Amino acid sequence: MARASRMMQLSDLVRETLILLGEDPAREGLAKTPQRTAKSLLELTSGYAVDIDKLINEAHFEVPYSEMVLVRDIDFYSLCEHHLLPFFGKCHVAYIPDGKVIGLSKIPRLVDAFSRRLQVQERLTSQIAEVILQKIKPLGVAVVMEARHLCMEMRGPQSKNAPTVTSAMLGVFRSDARTREEFLGFINGAKH
Repeated sequence: MARASRMMQLSDLVRETLILLGEDPAREGLAKTPQRTAKSLLELTSGYAVDIDKLINEAHFEVPYSEMVLVRDIDFYSLCEHHLLPFFGKCHVAYIPDGKVIGLSKIPRLVDAFSRRLQVQERLTSQIAEVILQKIKPLGVAVVMEARHLCMEMRGPQSKNAPTVTSAMLGVFRSDARTREEFLGFINGAKH
């Protein structure tokens, strides 16, 4: 479906939602809200249109390097698939190459592509790790994500300042405690 058509349909749905909430979508403050919300939703879910294979396949290189590569403190923003409320935080991604590396800028782009889909943090963490494992076949991949969930802070338990931490440890990060501890030391040391 063309973007313009999706934008118009989403705008109509937002207008209907405002009416169902007891609002007047024609009042001054809300007159452009349906269009703004539609545009925002399309941007926040633009990850569905990203071709992950194309994103990765054009940026891996043969390099005789076998030590840890870590990109830490990658900001991410996503929408919880259960309530369509934001969750956001930091992502840390590491891998140990086995003769092949990925362009460093591709790691934050990969995080962004998967974040811009309706998500749960657990799946998001695994997807990032699994794609890197599949595409460059490193000795191991580690991903840790720490996020605040507005579905927990604004509704339900209203639990403030209780970040959720998820991890995916594959290959040597799972089987070798020293490698895992080195990674965790790097990311935990960054917080102090």
